[in-house]
Amino acid sequence: MRTKGILLLIILLAGNLSMAQGPDINGYARTYEGVRYNNGDFAIIQQTLNLNIEKRGDKTAFKANPMVYVYNADSLNIGLREIYMDMYFDNFDLRIGKQQVVWGKADGVFITDIVSPLNLSEFLLPDFDEIRTGVIATKLNYYIGNSSLEAIWIPQFTPTIRPNENSIWYMQPAFPAPPTFNWSKSSIKPSLENSELFLKYSAMTSFIDFEIMGGYTWDDNPSMHIKKIVDMSTGSPVLTGLEITPQHHRLTVGGASFSVGIKGIVVRGEGAYYNGKYFQTADPLAQDALVQKNYLNYVAGIDFNIANVKFSTQFIQKYILDHEDLMDENQTHNTATFMARYDLMRETLHLELFSYIGLDDEDALIRPKITYDFDDSFSILLGGNIFIGDRAGQFGQYQDNSMIYTKIKINF
Repeated sequence: MRTKGILLLIILLAGNLSMAQGPDINGYARTYEGVRYNNGDFAIIQQTLNLNIEKRGDKTAFKANPMVYVYNADSLNIGLREIYMDMYFDNFDLRIGKQQVVWGKADGVFITDIVSPLNLSEFLLPDFDEIRTGVIATKLNYYIGNSSLEAIWIPQFTPTIRPNENSIWYMQPAFPAPPTFNWSKSSIKPSLENSELFLKYSAMTSFIDFEIMGGYTWDDNPSMHIKKIVDMSTGSPVLTGLEITPQHHRLTVGGASFSVGIKGIVVRGEGAYYNGKYFQTADPLAQDALVQKNYLNYVAGIDFNIANVKFSTQFIQKYILDHEDLMDENQTHNTATFMARYDLMRETLHLELFSYIGLDDEDALIRPKITYDFDDSFSILLGGNIFIGDRAGQFGQYQDNSMIYTKIKINF
């Protein structure tokens, strides 16, 4: 009843604002269905209403972005992806409220783009503006000619959203003994001491666009501290259970990104150094089974056209410094992406192929799609999400979730 009341309030508010000739209101309605082709089960049945309510003045602005998701026939999820106010001054702007922040030059991966945490409840399948979640923050942009300095303060930590245990995207890690979970340390108390701070300097010249960033933040993904329960009654230790305590830890991050055009080819690069990350180990004698290491994460990519086809490819590597043999992760983890897009019929029909390729695990996520725009406001999309490879891989573990899907969308 409460969610239905909130939905009604949103609709009435949007209608009243529109009739009052106040803020600009636009958005879209979408129906989205996906079927797993190995068993014919529906992987997703989703109806979406997205509203953008905006009001702009000479020195101030306001935006609210309520999202309504209806899953199957009886599950209603209502949220505010963004709600913030802007204030404009001579040399700087100030934004206060819940907002999405997009940094970096990479496509489909998150290297320096770490301000807004991710919603991975449906893995990497949603549109990227829906994968990023809003954070309650104060953002200052100070302008210096063709460059700017951006400072973001986040008073309350927001973690990554993971699939619940009933989801087809939930993968239970393999444990050597039955686990129990202690959630007492899984949340971060809002306080000045626990707040997050990000800084970015960006510049645009006639030759190159680049950004330099830094962050004092929390790891969006909790580390799993493991306490082993051992039975000594037989004279030799026997592992009988595990107590797992998820806990977020501080990270210090520094990085940069750039893009440059050279004779019709765009070269992009992005990299970051992460200090203080905890990694899982397979040490049978370790009580905590974690080690703290630093690592590098970087991407190099190019964009180019051949005839009327747009191509983009990237190489991504994660490199752990001072690696130890007992760590669960390898010292390097290599991934590539590939994208090809062709627009035809006066840019009303769009053919696109985007793929993640796991170079170490020899797995992949292949995403072909065809979109037809009936007019400026109505489109229909037919696509596929094809997972291939070994079940131990990042993408191969979801091979049973390969699907075909359709999205029908109307903008207003």
